[in-house]
Amino acid sequence: MRKSSTKRFDDALFARKRRQSVPHEFALDALAPLSPDTRSMFGCLAVYVEDKIVLILRDRKDSRKDNGVWLATTAEHHESLRREFPTMRSIRLFGRDVTHWQVLPADAVDFEAATLRACRLIRERDPRIGKIPKRKRARRSLESSAAARKTAARSSARR
Repeated sequence: MRKSSTKRFDDALFARKRRQSVPHEFALDALAPLSPDTRSMFGCLAVYVEDKIVLILRDRKDSRKDNGVWLATTAEHHESLRREFPTMRSIRLFGRDVTHWQVLPADAVDFEAATLRACRLIRERDPRIGKIPKRKRARRSLESSAAARKTAARSSARR
């Protein structure tokens, strides 16, 4: 009788690539009623609500000062948001003094409370937080201008 040999495969060959843990996952939990969508972006996690990007969750080893929760906003809202979030500041990673992206720094004493307050504002649809990405605006503009050209072409063909 012949012994059958079984070849053992290294488990590593079949192991799936581990998904990195979600940084500051409690922010996603706080936004759960809005069914947020997430996408990887620059080694971070971008959070979208409907067509707006609202947050980026960052916890990386490089540029640790910018770890935390990034708020998508515009310069016109910085002052009013800073009254609500005294530790909020511009992202330093971009090398500019003032950026539209503002960070609630992970090393701030009030980080979790500030993040939860920001999530509450997002749930309440505060217009100061959230931006439609330029890429989507451009696509919509192209679609609407293409539709306008078609309508113009149809109306001139009728004449």
